[in-house]
Amino acid sequence: MTNNLDALLTALYVEIDDHVVPARGGRGRRPVLSDAELLTLAVAQVLLGVDGEHRWIRFAYCRLGHLFPYLPKQPGYHKRLVAAAPLLAAAITHLAKVSPSWCDDLRLVDATPVPCGTSRETVKRSDLAGLAGYGYCAAHSRFYWGLKLYLLAGADGMPIVWCLADPKTGEREVCLDLLTIAVETGRLAPGTTVLADKGLAGRDIEQQIAALGVSLLRPDRRDEHPRHGNLGGARQWIESVFDTLKGQLGLERHGGRTSQGVGTRVAQRLLALAAAVWHNWTTHAPNKRSLTAYDH
Repeated sequence: MTNNLDALLTALYVEIDDHVVPARGGRGRRPVLSDAELLTLAVAQVLLGVDGEHRWIRFAYCRLGHLFPYLPKQPGYHKRLVAAAPLLAAAITHLAKVSPSWCDDLRLVDATPVPCGTSRETVKRSDLAGLAGYGYCAAHSRFYWGLKLYLLAGADGMPIVWCLADPKTGEREVCLDLLTIAVETGRLAPGTTVLADKGLAGRDIEQQIAALGVSLLRPDRRDEHPRHGNLGGARQWIESVFDTLKGQLGLERHGGRTSQGVGTRVAQRLLALAAAVWHNWTTHAPNKRSLTAYDH
């Protein structure tokens, strides 16, 4: 198969239309832009690096007019995309399940900041007040106001389960809830090894995770006996996934101003990553997380 953006969007549309979007029934006018086309258009926006929706619709007419017979105006596109948040999540799960990495017995879990404002006035007036909060990013030695993205991913970078939480909420608490939901929904098989960071150190959290039927693997702390070493090479996998989300898919430029908006835009970027990984498996590309063929 051809490994370029048009081929990815065509294959993705067919996959979503056949297996994700429920069949429409009953009477009523069908939308000119179908749900499968909407999700495909949302993935193309992220892969091409166009953050603003006004600019994206204008650009899409020129770049993707041959693939989409109809393109909505910006207000219609925004409303449809926010309403399609459950479909975005369902598409991510489906692409993960049909990829070969779904059967792997290793998963990666970590968290990264999702800034939502850079001024005190934004914090006061934002609709995210009460949901977002102040946190500290150790990787960049900075404070930020926003949310924290927790992601359970495959070793190839395929998103499996994710959630957004207040940065002040304990990392152990959120990760335990995330893993519990993954096990209960069948997205984390018993016997799977979950690679985490030192933040999940402790006898209680390890026993709680073991009770879920999965194994926790993390780097050793300085104040404990050696068990696994620093796991630097393996831990770099999840860091590179976050680097792709931020650097190439614009995670920190999401532009969301409400809880629904932020959630939708984060899911949009995770779906773009999942689509690229899935298509790279389909085309036998050597680097499953590479976006080079799809960003132009």
